[in-house]
Amino acid sequence: MDNLTIAVLAVVPLLLLCQSTWLFKDARKRARYPWFWGIWGLIQFPLPLIAYWLIVRSGWFSRRSRSH
Repeated sequence: MDNLTIAVLAVVPLLLLCQSTWLFKDARKRARYPWFWGIWGLIQFPLPLIAYWLIVRSGWFSRRSRSH
């Protein structure tokens, strides 16, 4: 194995773990399905992070009814 392969194998799991941890903690703070976001964050990068920012953090899908 060359050095680049070893570096990728060391960095990718850390990146996924950090992303998953942040998604879980922030979703738990906002009561927005923390286990879903945490597990999805462990599987791939960066789609869960982008989706979380668009869906939860931006407020596109608000929990409150917007009638009136």
